[in-house]
Amino acid sequence: MSARETAWQAGADASEVLGPESSVFAQVDPVDFGSSVLSVLGRAAGHPDEVRGAWLRFATAMAEAWPAAIGHWLGEDGEPPVPVDDRDKRFADPAWDGNPGYFALRQVYLAARRLGEDLLAAGQGDRATDQKARLAVGLAFDALAPTNFLPTNPAALKRAYETAGASVAAGVRNFVNDLVHNQGRPRQVDTTPFELGRNLAATPGKVVFRNDLMELIQYAPQTRQVHSAPLLASPPWINKYYIMDLAPGRSFLEWAVQHRRTVFAISYRNPDATMSGVTLDDYIIHGPKTALDVISDITGSPKTDIVGLCLGGTVTAMLAAYLTETGDDRIGSVTLLNTLLDFSEPGVLGTFADERTIERLDTQMARSGVMEGSTMAGTFDVLRANDLIFNYVVSNWLMGQDPPAFDILAWNADSTRLPAAMHSFYLRSLYAQNQLAKGVMELAGQVLSLANVKSDTYIVGAVNDHIVPWPSSYKSTRLLGGTVRFVLSSGGHIAGIVNPPGPKAWYEAGGHSPADPARWRKAAERHDGSWWEDWTRWADGRAGRLVPPPPMGSDRYPATGEAPGEYVRG
Repeated sequence: MSARETAWQAGADASEVLGPESSVFAQVDPVDFGSSVLSVLGRAAGHPDEVRGAWLRFATAMAEAWPAAIGHWLGEDGEPPVPVDDRDKRFADPAWDGNPGYFALRQVYLAARRLGEDLLAAGQGDRATDQKARLAVGLAFDALAPTNFLPTNPAALKRAYETAGASVAAGVRNFVNDLVHNQGRPRQVDTTPFELGRNLAATPGKVVFRNDLMELIQYAPQTRQVHSAPLLASPPWINKYYIMDLAPGRSFLEWAVQHRRTVFAISYRNPDATMSGVTLDDYIIHGPKTALDVISDITGSPKTDIVGLCLGGTVTAMLAAYLTETGDDRIGSVTLLNTLLDFSEPGVLGTFADERTIERLDTQMARSGVMEGSTMAGTFDVLRANDLIFNYVVSNWLMGQDPPAFDILAWNADSTRLPAAMHSFYLRSLYAQNQLAKGVMELAGQVLSLANVKSDTYIVGAVNDHIVPWPSSYKSTRLLGGTVRFVLSSGGHIAGIVNPPGPKAWYEAGGHSPADPARWRKAAERHDGSWWEDWTRWADGRAGRLVPPPPMGSDRYPATGEAPGEYVRG
């Protein structure tokens, strides 16, 4: 595999851990990480037997490291003192097994990391503090991995030898460039080959409505007939909408248009300080609810199907509950992609929804009125440091490779801001208090009850999603009042939407919904192919008869510009 191919594959791997919710949480104050570690270690001191056992295990592994390395070098088959995870790509180079020095170095590193984990385990006792301490210690060990330094990275040394030092010189140039132009962080992606409207967000369409919060895009028909019920795409406003309309052939919206749907998509404005007081109520009323008004006027359809992604899916469920309470039945079927409605087990991001962290974020946002995109950009990198920081330290700085030109990473780098009022309410009401699942959330004067939502719903979870763990996504099947189909997709959070049919795609589905997600999966049937195909069959049966496509815009809402519009460029 060439250096360029290796870099591109690194981008593909990293894309699996990205997600629209990844930038919700501001970069965490290191003091809070530090105090969490000290708190956990203080509790560990109260369990001297466990601490003593951890140190004894570490000392034993250290004593056995060199003998095991020599024995392995001489052909012995014994297990190493500390097991090596075959999935850890950092140690993929053969020298880590064949060279006794590198073998022993890896053992020392793994033993030290295990010691840290054992000490934290001995001091566990508070969920939020424990999680922050694990993240802090994990980040420290990720940073200290021997693969991050040229003398202790055999792959980088080989490349330096093979290129007569050219890779080292290129790595130094990359480092200096990142130090000057990228706040000292290695670049994840080469964005220069990508252009909105050409090879990203390229599905043809028109902007048919704009207000202070969002633009509404209507996509041009690509079939002679369409189903009578239009489809509205409800994206998150954390990151820009075009993850739903990525590259041609990898665009879910393009797929829907090509499969006889009249598709509309919301493109939210990137907030500035003047929008600091914008609330979650505003996003629901002036976002998808207003979009329904426009769509009804253009198409004349009494029903509109909605597909929501991540936070856009949460808002879709909120809107459905709100409209139910007001007697508005315009929503047809609902599709929720990698969406949380029950936040009781929200995954790693829930670590930062304790009151102390939220108060700190409120103070930070009070100064600027928004959560800055530049501030948010580093958060998810820290949470998955091996994939999104040190992976590129090695490839860019040690190996001298250019970052990959990868569409998902280009989208992820196109960061957005969040209004202060909305962000604070969102964290408290959902992540901290789980109000929506409890049926006590009030928005725009209505108390929202998901049980009263009777729309047929298609829910997609992703098996490797750590932003919205699929068992937490599955809990939505017990909250909604209509008929629900749950599908488990291959891949991670972003593969829940960028999932075109292909040889690697698969999904699991079943016509049952027990309370236990493990029981559901045990009885589910696995299918080759993409959930896109399964969804199309499901949605077609609920989308009405085939009719000629509606006009692009209407007298009241004329088309005013080409997709992808102006807000996406802000």
